[in-house]
Amino acid sequence: MKGAPHGPAIVWFRNDLRLKDHPALLAACERGGPVIPVFVCSPGEEDWAPGAASRWWLHHSLSAFDRALRALSSRLTIRAGPALPALQSLCSEAGAEAVYWSKRYEPSVAARDAAAAETLRGQGIEVKSFPGCLLYEPGSVLTKSDKPYQVFTPFWKACRVRSEPPRPLPSPKRIKAPRQWPESFALRELGLPPKPDWASGFRRVWEPGLGGAAAALNEFASGAVTSYGEGRDRPGQKGTSRLSPHLHFGEVSPRQVWHAVRQGSKSRALDSRSKTEADVFLRQLGWREFAHHLLFQFPQTVDEPLRVEFARFPWKTDARSLRAWQRGRTGYPIVDAGMRELWTTGWMHNRVRMIVASFLVKDLLIPWQQGAEWFWDTLVDADLANNTLGWQWAAGCGADAAPFFRILNPTLQGRKFDPEGGYVRRWVPELRGLPSRWIHEPWNAPGSVLAGAGVRLGRDYPLSIVDHSEAREQALQAYRRLK
Repeated sequence: MKGAPHGPAIVWFRNDLRLKDHPALLAACERGGPVIPVFVCSPGEEDWAPGAASRWWLHHSLSAFDRALRALSSRLTIRAGPALPALQSLCSEAGAEAVYWSKRYEPSVAARDAAAAETLRGQGIEVKSFPGCLLYEPGSVLTKSDKPYQVFTPFWKACRVRSEPPRPLPSPKRIKAPRQWPESFALRELGLPPKPDWASGFRRVWEPGLGGAAAALNEFASGAVTSYGEGRDRPGQKGTSRLSPHLHFGEVSPRQVWHAVRQGSKSRALDSRSKTEADVFLRQLGWREFAHHLLFQFPQTVDEPLRVEFARFPWKTDARSLRAWQRGRTGYPIVDAGMRELWTTGWMHNRVRMIVASFLVKDLLIPWQQGAEWFWDTLVDADLANNTLGWQWAAGCGADAAPFFRILNPTLQGRKFDPEGGYVRRWVPELRGLPSRWIHEPWNAPGSVLAGAGVRLGRDYPLSIVDHSEAREQALQAYRRLK
């Protein structure tokens, strides 16, 4: 005699908008009962509500995900938060017996999830959370004294002595629909895209959703990864994976990325360089892991420096300089190119992220938190763990951080990583006519060269808002006072 059929299960989607390698979704389907995919919009419950660029991406990613579900005779039910009342209401309306979701580790989200699980279980609902957003669970990679790692290299060595991450799980072949679908908000009712619409440049560059993620991963793993070691530092080239927003929104899992890159290198087994380049990239996935493990262990670092002595650092309040930095009007071409790329496309090359961050916190002495806030609002790949790690690294106050006294010279960085000036010419077109010799230091160009290029400093392109040599000395003096 067969047992009673299972009632519906809700799968609560957040930053895991995919079908493949989704343990929670697969487990819900394997129960045998109907499955109701749900997204609850509740930004006020998160440590930092999604910024404008992230909301643009989320809108289009949700739309693409709903289309993918409908291809399997399912659909996405959308509700507005707070999350717990929304889930309770859905359980009641649909007669759901279970709620499954993928684990998240941001401080307030993890606390919210734990409270929701306790309440739902108390009401007789089966609740299960599943890993799937990281390669290694936070808290599982510790030092020999059971302490969290604060330096990346030993952390990654500890990860790599383990076996390879498991292969990705398959997509469900079928998602059983309920007899009647619960009511759902229309996606447009969430009002996610920014107003006024400043995301036209995003649409020319990105394809949010499962299709865009698959295409980006295939392009990178099948070819571009072979030159990643060198190409990743050249902002004028397409040398990086550009997978970061797809990973953040969970359109592709880190295990999918890991094994696609590994498989690509194995298909070129006779080429030892391919394996080396693949390892260089996989190490970058390790930095993503490190960031999330750190945030899990040190949740205060969202707003406070990990190295507590930096709480006394004599930062400046300088709204005019902050605005010039945000708008790409500092007078330093590589900095301005990066900030304009960010505003136009919602993304910035990683090498340039380091340059512009160093300029803000060390040349301008503006608090790293203000840089983190701007990136949070303007990056399509804005991720709380990565954003926190990156800015604290640049400011010298976080884990495995660059020493504060290591101050990047934007002119030298431009010459080294954009030697022909192609990146600057693309994003700072007013300097397009300058020869490569002067493209990163127009203030030193002879008057005849500037005139020939049609550049009038202070009119066509701004004068430098600070002198780097003087700013460097001021930063070092501030650091000496701190010590």
